[in-house]
Amino acid sequence: MIDFGIFYFPTDYPQNGVYEPNDCTSGPPAMSITELAVAVEERGFESLFVPEHTHIPTPRRTVWAGGPILPSEYWHTLDPFVALSAAAAVTRRIRLGTGIAILPQRDPFTCAKEVASLDWLSAGRVLLGIGSGWNAEEMEHHGSAFTDRWKITRERVLAMKRLWSDDLAEFHGDFVNFDSVLSFPKPVQPGGPPILLGVQSRAGFARIAEYADGWMPIFVPELMEPGDGIEQLRRAAAKVGRPFESLSLSCYAFNPFGGPPPDDFLRRLIDMGFQRIVLRVASVERSEGLRLLDACAEVATRLA
Repeated sequence: MIDFGIFYFPTDYPQNGVYEPNDCTSGPPAMSITELAVAVEERGFESLFVPEHTHIPTPRRTVWAGGPILPSEYWHTLDPFVALSAAAAVTRRIRLGTGIAILPQRDPFTCAKEVASLDWLSAGRVLLGIGSGWNAEEMEHHGSAFTDRWKITRERVLAMKRLWSDDLAEFHGDFVNFDSVLSFPKPVQPGGPPILLGVQSRAGFARIAEYADGWMPIFVPELMEPGDGIEQLRRAAAKVGRPFESLSLSCYAFNPFGGPPPDDFLRRLIDMGFQRIVLRVASVERSEGLRLLDACAEVATRLA
């Protein structure tokens, strides 16, 4: 059976197209994360994912993969763990995911504490989607070199696993280094929540096989088509002696023109073996947000 989730940018202003400075208060407010979370659970979705950006530097040299204009939701989004805590408080069943948390921009102690706290408060519902980030300037402001982002990501994952698992935890690496420490609470999920790596490069499959629990790429019809990634991941797992069945397969399936992608595109993803498909609801006012959510629910009902 396929699970369907929802991705949403929780913002602090009405999302009515490209943001203009000093013009973010007109129009109805965007649907709140708590309103959306309740509606997602009521419609039977499995999960809710939110993204992360602390800020967007200006000027920005780094090119956004989605096009020449970066949507304003990228610098108006709420902190993901604060948003998911609010969602946890008004729901009982849906999984709560980051999509994605940018680990080179996160202190491993603070991040481990936030993840464990959210997992504890939500009774074990966290899915930790992670990545290395794409915005070099944003990352540099956090003290991480863009060229080191994957090395940093790896060490912070491994260090957080120690903090989640060991009563007396320690870790020694090039970017994370600490002697024995106490860190509680521990996550409800033993060893920490599932770590889903958002990556689509060839080198990424070895990273998933080494220190993640699943793959979570983005697919957009006619822009980012599914390739042979699952077979590459299977080979990477075999190379390190890891059972392929121990890895979960999730993906984002976004339609850049609004609404869910075509059924035939989603069926291709299901036939390839993806077990969780996450659809996007735009950051719009409540009635429009519910209309988009209902359209996604109809798709999920047809294909589940």
